[in-house]
Amino acid sequence: MAVLDRVATLVRANLNDLIDRAEDPEKMIKQVILDMENQLLQVKTQVAVAMADQHLLRKKQQEQDDRAAEWMRKAELAVDKKQEDLARAALARFQSFSKLSDDYGRQGADQRLQVDTLRNALDKLEQKLSEARAKCDLLIAQHRRARALDRASDAQLAIGDQSNVANFDRLRHKVLRNEAISQAKSELAGDDVDRRFEQMERDQEVDRLLEALKTRRAAQNP
Repeated sequence: MAVLDRVATLVRANLNDLIDRAEDPEKMIKQVILDMENQLLQVKTQVAVAMADQHLLRKKQQEQDDRAAEWMRKAELAVDKKQEDLARAALARFQSFSKLSDDYGRQGADQRLQVDTLRNALDKLEQKLSEARAKCDLLIAQHRRARALDRASDAQLAIGDQSNVANFDRLRHKVLRNEAISQAKSELAGDDVDRRFEQMERDQEVDRLLEALKTRRAAQNP
């Protein structure tokens, strides 16, 4: 699905790299946010359509189940009345509607997977958009500082004091490197928190399943 490919590209995008490579960083970050907002709207629309299709498939499956059940009741009535031919005909209809129900069930399962995929993409894109909005001012400010340092360095070169220029250049690179290291640490810390929460949720689910299994087995073996 093309929209999911575009969403994946946006989610994987490294905002810092985009800023560094852009000729106009402020314009770039605003364009990235605009792209994310547009894709978010498209994904929301597709989620709504997919959920509607899922509901329709579930409704169709229920209709086939109801018709199959009705023909089974007719087959039972024919058997009670000693009408074997009618019973066979009713059972044939029962099989036909049961098969249709199974087909709709399989389509519904596939549709559920699609809905889950789209919802997952929507969640990730919303998170990335929130991150981009939060970082927008910070990234632009960092870029402006770096650009100001570059201009100062160029001015120093024009004066012609090479030793001062060299010292200034080292200082500039040190500041930029410290900013990059701080940013990386911040991102790593955020990733670690996310992983810890994910692990905690998985552990809780395992505990819940274990307790449910123990309760069920205890009921089965008093």
